[in-house]
Amino acid sequence: PQSDEVRRYFLENALCWLTEYRVDALRLDAIHGIMDVSAYPFLAELADTVRGLSERTDRKVYLIPESDLNDARVITSREEGGYGLSAQWNDDFHHALHALLTGERKGYYGDFGSLEHLERAYAEGFVYAGSYSRFRGRRHGNSSRHMAARKFVVFSQNHDQVGNRMHGERLASLVSFEALKLAAGTVLLSPFLPLLFMGEEYGETAPFRYFISHSDENFIEAVRKGRKEEFAAFQWEGEIPDPQDEATYKSSRIDYRLGSEGHHKTLVEFYRELLLLRKDHPVLSRLSKDDMEVMVYEGERALFVRRWRGSGQTAAVFHFGDSPASLSLPLPPGRWDRLLDSSERRWGGAGGSPAWKTLYSHGSVSI
Repeated sequence: PQSDEVRRYFLENALCWLTEYRVDALRLDAIHGIMDVSAYPFLAELADTVRGLSERTDRKVYLIPESDLNDARVITSREEGGYGLSAQWNDDFHHALHALLTGERKGYYGDFGSLEHLERAYAEGFVYAGSYSRFRGRRHGNSSRHMAARKFVVFSQNHDQVGNRMHGERLASLVSFEALKLAAGTVLLSPFLPLLFMGEEYGETAPFRYFISHSDENFIEAVRKGRKEEFAAFQWEGEIPDPQDEATYKSSRIDYRLGSEGHHKTLVEFYRELLLLRKDHPVLSRLSKDDMEVMVYEGERALFVRRWRGSGQTAAVFHFGDSPASLSLPLPPGRWDRLLDSSERRWGGAGGSPAWKTLYSHGSVSI
């Protein structure tokens, strides 16, 4: 009851940020926590309001929600009966990738761990699209197969997935240098919108812990209790850093100077190379999962992704195994030039095979 003015407050607040502060996009936090059974959902009204602003000012502005619902309506257009939000964070992509890289299976990672999960994230977007989730104890989500690739934001790290770990470990503290390069390639060579977390590009090792600065003791204690309950499913060990303690905040500061040293510098240069490839290559620069083939080599722990646009084609192999593997790849006939090999010495690897520089395919090649 009497929620109209509350709605108006939030709508005007969004417009304030977009007009007075000239921001280009708003991230909407945890929209799955919004209880709204109205015929005209608030998120749909927000999307309509922002689209009206965009049309009046001839500016492109975006609404990007975090949603745990795996509900394609969130990013379906208003004309097709959806909420009309621009794009959403795809946690399924992160969970599938993280479980493969780290081997973690506690909490919601228990729903992941197979290369088929990452294959589905690449091909469709949502991994759980109505199938049974062991973590939730029920079926979860609906299909996003029909949704455009530009509707999904993918990542190997973000403030939620790092900050919501008990000790705030970044990926660089959990996996090898080779795995960090693998994570970068999997995200940046995907057909989706990539998101990079601050410090990820050079392998920041400082944790990113959850921290607050409040004066209400009851609220502070409620946060502490909530954090403890949230971690129960993951069975992490150790003492939870106090989110109200200033030391928790200070320990989470990043150090950009690392990016100019040793393997951290190498990782920065690797990210730059990936970003240049994505920007300049006509196939990789296209936000589309339509012209794409994804295959799993489960025994070899590898994912093969072929994409095409007109006469141009690319093929990528992401190897998650601990030992070398041999693969037979279904490459269309013709010449294939190597664009990037993370095993090369310049990227801190053991050295790529000379045979990889150019491949001639008659329908398939062995590597």
